[in-house]
Amino acid sequence: RAEEPRGAAGAAGTGARLEVARRNSGREAWLVIHGRVYDVTRFLAEHPGGEEVLLEQAGRDATESFEDVGHSVDAREMLKDYYIGEIHPDPNVTSSGQTSFWSTWLIPIFGALVLGLMYRYYMLDGKSS
Repeated sequence: RAEEPRGAAGAAGTGARLEVARRNSGREAWLVIHGRVYDVTRFLAEHPGGEEVLLEQAGRDATESFEDVGHSVDAREMLKDYYIGEIHPDPNVTSSGQTSFWSTWLIPIFGALVLGLMYRYYMLDGKSS
């Protein structure tokens, strides 16, 4: 089982992500770490940090949380026992994990410009009345 993807997780694209997202309960807990899907359901009761930690990340990409904790080499080796497939990168997400230039800078700048123009218009309109 460690080498063969099973279920929809082995498929590419949004469908696979939706399948992972559905597996987020105490009965089933799947998560994604570095593009690989893991079914950690059997590990919930054994997790040293408690099952709540895993359930909080179930159904989504847990890479950042996994790396932030600083798991041991043994913990990383254990992942092989729960591996069920790969997820291909979402084309709508930038590869660096950063938000796009548009949402980071241009949209807020545009909003500030609109607010500035509205303020100026109302200030000038108030003086002429």
